[in-house]
Amino acid sequence: MKKINDIISSVNSALTVEDCQYPTINVPVEQLKNVAKKLFENGYDFLINLTGMDYKDSLGVIYHISSSVDKNAMVVLKTTTDNRENPVIPTVSDIWESANLYEREVYDFFGIRFINHPDMRRIFLRQDWNGYPFRKDYDSNPELNPVPLENQTIEAMEDVPTLTVNKDGDLVANSKPLFGKQEYVINIGPQHPATHGVLHLRVSLDGEIINKVDPNFGYIHRGIEKMCETKTYPQILQLTERLDYLSGTMNRHAFCLCVEKAMGLEVPARAQAVRVIFDELTRIASHLLGWGCTCMDMGSITAFIYGMRDREKIMDIFEETGGGRLMVGYNVIGGVANDVSPKFVDQVKEFIPYMRKMIKEYHTLFTYNPIARGRMENIGFLTKEQAVALGTTGPVGRASGWSCDVRKIEPYAGYDKLDFEEVIRTEGGTLDRYLIRLDEIEQSLRIIEQLINNLPEGDFKAKTPAIIKLPAGEYYQRVENARGDFGVYINSTGEKNPYRVKFRSPCMTLISALDPLCKNEKIADLIMIGASLDYVIPCADR
Repeated sequence: MKKINDIISSVNSALTVEDCQYPTINVPVEQLKNVAKKLFENGYDFLINLTGMDYKDSLGVIYHISSSVDKNAMVVLKTTTDNRENPVIPTVSDIWESANLYEREVYDFFGIRFINHPDMRRIFLRQDWNGYPFRKDYDSNPELNPVPLENQTIEAMEDVPTLTVNKDGDLVANSKPLFGKQEYVINIGPQHPATHGVLHLRVSLDGEIINKVDPNFGYIHRGIEKMCETKTYPQILQLTERLDYLSGTMNRHAFCLCVEKAMGLEVPARAQAVRVIFDELTRIASHLLGWGCTCMDMGSITAFIYGMRDREKIMDIFEETGGGRLMVGYNVIGGVANDVSPKFVDQVKEFIPYMRKMIKEYHTLFTYNPIARGRMENIGFLTKEQAVALGTTGPVGRASGWSCDVRKIEPYAGYDKLDFEEVIRTEGGTLDRYLIRLDEIEQSLRIIEQLINNLPEGDFKAKTPAIIKLPAGEYYQRVENARGDFGVYINSTGEKNPYRVKFRSPCMTLISALDPLCKNEKIADLIMIGASLDYVIPCADR
């Protein structure tokens, strides 16, 4: 706290730091850039999340910022503008690169334009969309935005809008071409199996060498965060599993933790242990599917079948206890929906040695295959500095040498009492990202083994009110899902439904890494590089 006060005082002694969940600073718009730069210079190099807000009388942005070195360092910046007709805020994308997509998202949904942002296009909605849907006064009349009945063409040579300030201090709207006139642009997706979801990539080529990758989001955007504003907290749980559906249990866990933190609710030890077992089984299942799809992208159908075969054993465990398979629906506010099945312990204990045996088989089948290694070695390098700047957490960040495991940084659900290693690799190449997920399966097995052999007795759920209302305030919770740092921000006014919910998508930052990773690589390598990122499109689109 003292360090933050010293940093802020060096910019403006009038600014104060509130002692909230994390140190929080309300910054006037005109001082935002200076404060952001000073924080970055003092080690706050990781922009975790950026949230747009409509306070009805003003519009604003909330920045959750941390350090890639000092794991316990976290600070929250807030800024607002009273101008609802033409709201503008300085960009921080030149300080934290991950803000590039985050600020486009805020513009898309709230209409806030960011001065000196290099690309002020909408990111999820059509460029001709009328209105800003996350504003409280948004007119949702469908006649304002009729559904097109014919295919629409995205022009390859479209202009990218920007907003700058001239020497007289006036705002000037400009535009620049996205691609050069001589660039050859090809389309990959949105309906393409190797984009791992409904993602559209426009790729600029010089011969077979990639110049630029421009991802187009929003093909399956469902407005989940907006829907949360009209749902009760138990109802929102169903939506969390439909973000990154391969990390559904962990996403649901994160929302439960955030609500429980706000309520001051203590979850029974048995429920915590069972939650962690389910989380780690989910992580293994996700990595198995990721491994199988990566192999299939290079033509190994057998490996994909093996991965799905072994993942099925986890689905059987989920179904026996939770009733669901892909979306288990097991975590509830206060604990878990029901106690574990009588078969649960035996099923999990049988799976552990089986999975360890299969990992060796995976390496024999694919990892040591000379063709596979030839496609993965010496391509798609991401440095640690790039990973931090882009906010690419999870296995991708750790493959580049960045220690970013939330289970270690901000332990939850008893992870601090468990013996496991954070797997780190340093090369940051496609092969490292491939290998790290297989290594993480072993660490998940270690965690599960410790818990299943010492499963606490007692209740599986704490008592909760019939109608859950959170105290007025702001709450944030991070968990480590299969793709990285998944965050939940809740703004409550004390009612049974939240005022605002924001989900921190690890997958959106992973997709943003495609451009720097693929630049100067061959088009033939794009598919493998994308597979090594293991992104899930519904997580990005939300």
